[in-house]
Amino acid sequence: MTQDAAKRAAELRSLLNYHSYRYYVLNDPVITDAEYDALFNELKALEEAHPELITPDSPTQRTGSDLTEDFPKVPHPAPILSLANTFDAAGLRAWEERNLKLLPENTALSYTLEPKFDGLTIVITYENGVLVRAATRGNGEIGDDVTANVRTIRTVPLRIPASPDGPKAPQRLVVRGEVLFLKKDFEALNQQQRKAGLPLYVNARNTASGSLKQKDSRITASRPLTAYIYAIVDSDMQFDTQWELLTYLRALGFLVANEAQLYPNLEAIISALPAWEKRRESLPYEIDGLVIKVNELDVAHELGIVGKDPRSAIAYKFPSEEVTTRLIDVTVNIGRTGKVTPTAQLEPVFVGGVTVSNASLHNYDQIEALDIRIGDIVIVKRSGDVIPYVVGPVTGARTGDEKPIVPPTHCPHCQTALVKPEGAVDLFCPNPRCPERVFRAVEFFVSRGAMDIEGMGPQTVKTLIERGLITDIADIFTLQPEPLLELEGFAEKKVENLMASIEAAKRRPIPQLLASLGIDGVGETVANLLAERFGSIEALETTALNIHKALKAFEKAIEPLLVNVPEMAEIDPDNIGRAVQRLRNPLVELAPRYIGVENFQGRLARAIAPLPDLALDADHTEAIANALKEVIQAAEPLLTIEGLGPILAKNIVDWFADDFNREVLAKMRAAGVQPPRPAQKQASNELEGLTFVITGTLPSLSRDEATALIKSHGGRVTGSVSKRTDYVLVGASPGSKAEKAKQLGIPIISEEDLLAMIGKH
Repeated sequence: MTQDAAKRAAELRSLLNYHSYRYYVLNDPVITDAEYDALFNELKALEEAHPELITPDSPTQRTGSDLTEDFPKVPHPAPILSLANTFDAAGLRAWEERNLKLLPENTALSYTLEPKFDGLTIVITYENGVLVRAATRGNGEIGDDVTANVRTIRTVPLRIPASPDGPKAPQRLVVRGEVLFLKKDFEALNQQQRKAGLPLYVNARNTASGSLKQKDSRITASRPLTAYIYAIVDSDMQFDTQWELLTYLRALGFLVANEAQLYPNLEAIISALPAWEKRRESLPYEIDGLVIKVNELDVAHELGIVGKDPRSAIAYKFPSEEVTTRLIDVTVNIGRTGKVTPTAQLEPVFVGGVTVSNASLHNYDQIEALDIRIGDIVIVKRSGDVIPYVVGPVTGARTGDEKPIVPPTHCPHCQTALVKPEGAVDLFCPNPRCPERVFRAVEFFVSRGAMDIEGMGPQTVKTLIERGLITDIADIFTLQPEPLLELEGFAEKKVENLMASIEAAKRRPIPQLLASLGIDGVGETVANLLAERFGSIEALETTALNIHKALKAFEKAIEPLLVNVPEMAEIDPDNIGRAVQRLRNPLVELAPRYIGVENFQGRLARAIAPLPDLALDADHTEAIANALKEVIQAAEPLLTIEGLGPILAKNIVDWFADDFNREVLAKMRAAGVQPPRPAQKQASNELEGLTFVITGTLPSLSRDEATALIKSHGGRVTGSVSKRTDYVLVGASPGSKAEKAKQLGIPIISEEDLLAMIGKH
């Protein structure tokens, strides 16, 4: 043993004990779970290499504890064990090999794979079918009694079976599960905090823990907690497999993860891991890995326990998505639409497989709500290909030297005063000629996946803007070879290739051009929908301008009604504010409701009745209704596109109504940009009138090929499941769309079923 190893082990013990105290006692951690795990695993490896370093106070010699002094203590009927971790396929194979050495030769094992919830462990006792006690995990032997609080969680049955046709409840049943916030519920909780002007919650797990440990159960009841159950701790019941056990728990009425799966062997699980990592973000709850369990319960019992971990189960941890680092400064980024994005400059840190030195701070309202300051230790998250972002500050690590972040008042690139549109959370630079806006717009327009103009990388775009050769995306199509040849690094062949690529871009398909224009929310899918409906950009532009004209007329019709709104709002701020919002946003708030409704004047009057002046003037009501009819008539071609909501429709109208954007389109047409009209190739009308949604990986067709096949036989493909969907085409590793289809009773079909429908095998 070296002195360095002993010194490091002592340092790790001290750090881990300190962080356990902050996590379990103060409920105010200053590092992430992944960082704690890294320290713990380092100490564990040191102690395995040098057993003489193990001390009684080592965190590796005990299970963690969430006990507090505020609750009575409850002994568990059996130890509530933790799990060993692994981080790769090699670790999983090594785990299985260790187990097989303890079992008879030629033993074949199947496995369950379950989500590793990022929540708080809970142990619930039922006697004669009635919930009598609930406790936290505590130290694994004793937990805090939180029965009154757990009773408020609506997914926890107070009596089992929850359904009359469920199996008979045993005399005694003790189950183990996890209390957490669903992602949507945590976001809703923070929305309430925002409305109340209160600080936002940063960490869903810690918030769930704090919610469960409230002394007043009414506070717990006000929090939208969820509990998933996944194990039986004590019961007279006997089961052969873990899968059978999960099925039984579900039948009793417990919430059991639908995502749990049964696999015939470990290699099948290892093959599925990449799909699970991709699927992680689409799950309704946070997970930090997967739990793999030996399915055969007699074998699991035979394998026993090593230290504090059962040999029959292991946690496969995903690469760390959250770390802590210091926020050094904040810079201001201007996007192609003028949106201002504050960007955190960080001390470099490794997260999600890459080293990160800057991350998004979203907007200045978010910064203020989270009270993020320069100099803070902050939590940074990166998952998959998502841009890294700052989750929030670690307030427990503050020294007092941190400085508030002040929003800018002017664009740092063109010095134009920044604006904040009504109802928006972001600041914007309103100057379409802002050099940074032009750069971002052109950079996006020429990129691969947009107009795909080769030879126009970011540095080339910067040079062309700085030399005044382009001031918007349309100028790309009027570039001439001679000025380019004068630029450094532009040889004759390079210029020749660039001009050829620009010429080719003039004939890009309509959807490709639409998706490249930078209309907020218009990507490849929406661009295809628009191209199908309108056939040309000119037709879409005409429709958008007609809608804009009708909206202006509606605005004029309601103008007298809104003169005294400030005074009226003092009488009834909630109802009057809502009525005014409806009138000021007719394309979003009113038109979608009344499409296809012959006589909606009465309904309209009720919708905006809180405005007292309206109730006194029937003629005025009729005038507003007529103006709204004009909006509906103009907007119907856009609002009736399935998969295109009213907010997106408004974005499209606003873009085409902008003088600068129309000028750019006119310049492009003058320069010869003319997308070919899509050819209508109809193989058959077997699927005519049917709407499909595709999810998962199909056996032989790509997503694009399946879409094209459906359309060629008269069908339609949309991006989301609704009551109007006729079929959901499902492949391997489907997302939440398949679950929604089941809930709505929409038929689920395979690729083979689809081919049979069109008579093609």
